[in-house]
Amino acid sequence: MFRASDEYRRSQVAIAALFCCLGFQYATWVSRIPALKTRLDLSEAELGLLLMVCGAGAAVSFPLVAILTKRLGSRRLAVLSALGLGVVLLALSVTPDYPVTLLIVFFDGVAVGCLNVAMNAQAAALEVKYQRTTMARMHATFSAGSLFAALLASGVTSLSSALPAHFGTATVLLVVLVLAARAGLLTEDQKAAEPVEPTGKKARGLTLPTRVTIWMGLAMAFGTVTEGAMNDWSALYLKDSAGAAAELAPLGIAVVSVMMVLARLFADGWRTKWGDERVVRVGSALAGVGLAVALLAGGVVPALLGFACVGLGIAAVTPCVYVAAARQGSDALALVAAMGTTGLLAGPAVIGFIANGTSLVWGMGAVAVSALVVSLCSTRIRFPVLADA
Repeated sequence: MFRASDEYRRSQVAIAALFCCLGFQYATWVSRIPALKTRLDLSEAELGLLLMVCGAGAAVSFPLVAILTKRLGSRRLAVLSALGLGVVLLALSVTPDYPVTLLIVFFDGVAVGCLNVAMNAQAAALEVKYQRTTMARMHATFSAGSLFAALLASGVTSLSSALPAHFGTATVLLVVLVLAARAGLLTEDQKAAEPVEPTGKKARGLTLPTRVTIWMGLAMAFGTVTEGAMNDWSALYLKDSAGAAAELAPLGIAVVSVMMVLARLFADGWRTKWGDERVVRVGSALAGVGLAVALLAGGVVPALLGFACVGLGIAAVTPCVYVAAARQGSDALALVAAMGTTGLLAGPAVIGFIANGTSLVWGMGAVAVSALVVSLCSTRIRFPVLADA
C-alpha cells in the first residue's frame, strides 16, 4: 500500500513538473516580447504575425503529434519536446533577424503542441493506473510555472536586460527540471479499462474522429475561446465599457486568473464528489450565466463578479476534457488538443471582430455564449469516474 502510494506521488510530481515546464517556457519568452520587438525593430503587424505563427505551429502539429505519440510514447515525447523548448529559448536569445525568428517561433509552437499532448496523456494515464483524480492540479502547476517565469524575468532583467542572460538562465532551469522529472514519468501509456465507444472509421489509412471525439473537441475549443477572450478583453471591457479607472482595469485578468488557480486546486475533489460531466456542465453554465448577468447589470463590481464566475466555472473544463479524450486514444487526444489551441488563438480575434462591428459588450456576450456551448457539449461526452487523489 505504502509503495503504491509512494510511486503514485513520485509520478504525480514528475508529471506536474512537465506542466510547470510548459507554463514556465511560454511565459519566459512572452515576457520579453517588448525586448524582441525593439531588438528586431518590429511593427505591430509583424509582432502580431509572430504570435500567430507560434499558435499556428501548435495547431497544425496534430498529425505529427499523433504519429510521434504512437511511435515514441508519451514519456519520450514529453522529454524530447520539453528539451526542444529549451533549445527554442537559446535560439531566440541570439536570433539574427525576423524571418529566422518566425521559423524559431513556429518550431516553438510545434514543440508546445507535442508537450501539451504528451503531458496530458501522462496525467490521464496516471489517473487510470491509480484510479485517482489529479488532472486539475496538474493544470494548476502550469499557472505556477507561468508565475515563476514572470518573477524570474523581473529578477534577471533588473540585473541585466540582455536576452542571452535571461533565456540562458531559464534554459538551465528548464533542463534541470525535465531531467529530474524524467525518472518519475510513466513508462507505458495506459489504456482505458473499457472502450468508451467504437473506433472511428478509416479513410485512406487515417482514423476519422468519432462523434464523441468531435463533441470533446468542440467543448475544448469553446472552453479555450472563453479562457483566451477573458485574458485578452477583460481589462479593456472594464476600462471602456464598465467605466473603471485605468489602475483598476488589470483587475479583470487578476480575478479570472486567481479564481482559475484556486478552482483547479480544488477541482479534483469536486470531480470525485460530483463527477466530471456535472463539474463541466454546471461550471461552464455558471461561467456563461454569471458573465451574461454581469454584462446586463453593467458597472465595475458586477463585471468583476462575473469574471470571477468565469474563472471559477471554466477552470475544470480543460482538465476534464483532456482526461476524456485520452480515454479515446492518442489520435483523439491530439485532435482535441489541436482544437483547443485553435480556440485559444481564434477566439480572441473573433471577439474583436464582433466588438468592432457592434460593441465590446456584445463581444463579451459572445464569450458568455461560448461558455454555455461548452455546457451543452458536455452532455454528449462520456466522462470516466475516478477516486480522489
